[in-house]
Parts: sequence; C-alpha cells; structure tokens
Amino acid sequence: MLRFLETRFEEILGSILLAIMATIAFVNVIVRYCTSFSFAWTEEITVNFFVWITLLGAARAFRTGQHLAMNIVYQALPKNGRRACYVIGFIICLVFFGALFYTGVLEVIDEYDLDAISESLGIPVWLYTVATPLFSLLIIFRILQRYFEQWRSGKL
Repeated sequence: MLRFLETRFEEILGSILLAIMATIAFVNVIVRYCTSFSFAWTEEITVNFFVWITLLGAARAFRTGQHLAMNIVYQALPKNGRRACYVIGFIICLVFFGALFYTGVLEVIDEYDLDAISESLGIPVWLYTVATPLFSLLIIFRILQRYFEQWRSGKL
C-alpha cells in the first residue's frame, strides 16, 4: 500500500480534487438554472483547486520523466553533453521550485499575519496558499527521486 501511494499519490489526490471541483460546479449550474441565485463560493474553491492540480501534475511529470523537454537537441548531443544538460536542467529545476517554496512560505506567513480571509467563504486565505510550498516540496522530492533513479540505472 505504501508503494502504491509513493507511485500514485499525485493521481489519487488530483482525481479527488477534480471530482470535488466537478461536483460543486455541477451543483452550481443546476442551482443557477433552477433558481435565481448561484453559489459564489464554488468559483473560489475551483480556482484554488486548479492551482493545486497543476502543481500535482508537475510533480507527477517529474516523477515519470514526462515533463516538457527539448529531446531533439538532447538526443543530438554526445553522452557527456547529455549528462551535462541533464545536470544543468536538474539544478535549474531545483532552484526554481526552491524559490517557489520560499516565496510560497513568505506568502503564507503574510496572509497569516494579516489575517486575510477569502471573499466568498470567509476562511483564512493561507489555507489555500499553503499548498504552494507543500507541493513545491513534493516536486523537489520527485525531481530528486527521478534523478537518483536515473543515476542508479546508469542512464546518466
């Protein structure tokens, strides 16, 4: 079971979030169609869950090696050039998602200190934005996981 979660965590959580989004959007459409009012809070949840799903998708892409790449350039290089490009890309990704983690933490701290609340539901905004640093850590973990798998298998 733990191995299944290690390999399928992003898919499971993403599918749960997508099911919640589809359900509340469907209910909102039915209520709007049958009555004269709508649930404004559904947009708030849907938009924030889209951000969460995007970060989960990035983590999955790094785990499986299916992220965007310039394969035609990479494959045209000799083995040492490919290794150098892989390591440079690895470092750039770590720096980017490290910076995203850092700025995400700063944002969460600011929202917590300012007691910012969401417009529709009136809940603390940091509950939505805490996912950015958490999922950035997940992405960093998946980048490292993929790198060490490639290293161990001799593909680097």
